[in-house]
Amino acid sequence: MTTDWLLLFAGLLGLAVGSFLNVCIYRVPLEQSLLLPGSRCMVCNRSLRWFENVPVVAWIVLRGRCRTCHTSIPVVYPLVEAFTGIMFVWATWHYGPGWLLFSRLLLGCALVVLFFIDLHHRILPNVITVPGTIIGFILSFVTPPGWVSSLVGLVIGGLIPLVLAEVYLRVRKVEGLGMGDVKMLALVGAFLGWKLVLLTLALGSFLGSAVGLGLIVARRGDMKLALPFGTFLAIAAAVSATVGDQIIIWYLGFYR
Repeated sequence: MTTDWLLLFAGLLGLAVGSFLNVCIYRVPLEQSLLLPGSRCMVCNRSLRWFENVPVVAWIVLRGRCRTCHTSIPVVYPLVEAFTGIMFVWATWHYGPGWLLFSRLLLGCALVVLFFIDLHHRILPNVITVPGTIIGFILSFVTPPGWVSSLVGLVIGGLIPLVLAEVYLRVRKVEGLGMGDVKMLALVGAFLGWKLVLLTLALGSFLGSAVGLGLIVARRGDMKLALPFGTFLAIAAAVSATVGDQIIIWYLGFYR
């Protein structure tokens, strides 16, 4: 298969996977089956025809509304599909076919789902983080960073936030970090290793602090405002997975 055809296939596959990720984002928090019933309108409950499930295109053709009840279909659905398609194309071009491509795409899909679920529901489901951590560690036997770094990464990813959360709870008498965040960092550590999970924690904390400070300055929140930390961790992990090594090299350059 030529590179152009391979990238085209990756893009189409990514769009289809993005459609499935939308199902996960909606149904996992509700603890519903991902397979049954089939796709349907969330308002009038009508089963969707096959052409209404074509990623991105169907939303555009239907002008973002249900054919029957004309309820608005959230724009997040085509955005998730389009982003996933782009992610598949970029990852295929960057990594090439192999186990590393599979590993990075699996992590990327998990991050997309966790990003939106935590953003909307403030939860990071165990059904994603726990199996994801196990799979990430297994894949480390055939992909970078190797099983040793992966094992250390998942331990550090889970242990350090757990200690920080306990200290924060004892000092402030309120919960500052949920167990879902701890398990998500263990997942990231299993896939990316100990160096990049530390970078993920640092970037996620910086991003969360910046957003929180911005909301306080804009008088849309205060110091007690609860932010979806998992959403920030998802962004940070994506950055770490793509350019994390370069960021670490750049940072260490200041100490040479």
